Amino acid sequence: MKVPLLDLKAQYLMIKAGIDAAVAEVMESQHFILGSKVEECEKAIAQYCGCAHAIGVSSGSDALLACLMAEGIGPGDEVITTPYSFFATAGAIARVGATPVFVDIDSATYNLDPSGVESRVTNRTRAVIPVHLYGQMADMDPVMCVADKYSLVVIEDAAQAIGAESKGRRAGSIGHYGCLSFYPSKNLGAAGDGGMIVTNDAHRADKLSCLRAHGSRPKYHHRIIGGNFRLDALQAAVVSAKLPYLDDWTAARQRNAERYDQLFSASGLAIARHGRSGIASPQITLPRVMTDRHIFNQYVIRVSQRDRLRARLGQKGVETEVYYPIPMHLQECFVHLGHKHGSFPESEAAASETLALPVYPELTDRQARFVVECICEFFDT
Repeated sequence: MKVPLLDLKAQYLMIKAGIDAAVAEVMESQHFILGSKVEECEKAIAQYCGCAHAIGVSSGSDALLACLMAEGIGPGDEVITTPYSFFATAGAIARVGATPVFVDIDSATYNLDPSGVESRVTNRTRAVIPVHLYGQMADMDPVMCVADKYSLVVIEDAAQAIGAESKGRRAGSIGHYGCLSFYPSKNLGAAGDGGMIVTNDAHRADKLSCLRAHGSRPKYHHRIIGGNFRLDALQAAVVSAKLPYLDDWTAARQRNAERYDQLFSASGLAIARHGRSGIASPQITLPRVMTDRHIFNQYVIRVSQRDRLRARLGQKGVETEVYYPIPMHLQECFVHLGHKHGSFPESEAAASETLALPVYPELTDRQARFVVECICEFFDT
């Protein structure tokens, strides 16, 4: 049986008429950069995230970069973040000339361990970028406490977490900025690259709207140096057309995650359920939900024989992915930071043991059962 990691065609076919109409409207207008479609999308996303303002940008990566630029962060500055994330998080810090300072992750959630943040603060620290990985929010209260104590800017990397909630607050609404990605594989994906920055600060929102267009206001007059970070109207139209379905898709992902939990628990395998088990050496550790609303951008299990299991699943037609095989502190481009193997042991262990299973909304019961059956067969041989 073929089980893809993600089936965007299935999603598109369900809402094809609405997507095609939204795209056709933009094509008829021939207005492709910013404009009313982007403004409509910004308003809807701000409301969805519980924020006062939203600024459409060219990608989630550029969202991070633009926030750092807006704060004037650059050479000589330090930004605290996690070593276990997509490259864009640390890459944006390096691109403005600042130094990424890593704090290890919580082994249960894979998010930044807030207990390690304050010890990494120096007189050069300017910001903290917590990442809401896999669709679950990082523990923001202690992060904000440290940020307030030392007057640090908090930029939430919510690229995988639109709609995730903790204590009644949505991802992106707690820090000074929240950065979203509309990359096609995200829960709310565009038809290409796209992103959004949300904030409750009117001054910061105004500066970002100027900065995303080369710092130009009015046209051809440049008070600041910005970049070409504009969201185009086609991507905004697609995102706006998909947004009304997002909560239903999230609910389907949550049901699929719960079904995996139940199937694994009934499988006879040695399971650590949500990180809590009396089993000394579980064959599989399931995701631990520690936030009010986990949106399951990924359903990630932990397996000591990860690479062998992944190869076996691939032979059976089950697609999986590793998010992420090499933590940031061991990437070649960051060798100058002086980190070694063992510097951040929880991130290194996660990089060697985690495996993402298909959890997309259209995943069928038969497909999910097949995935679990294949995993059981692997451990039985």
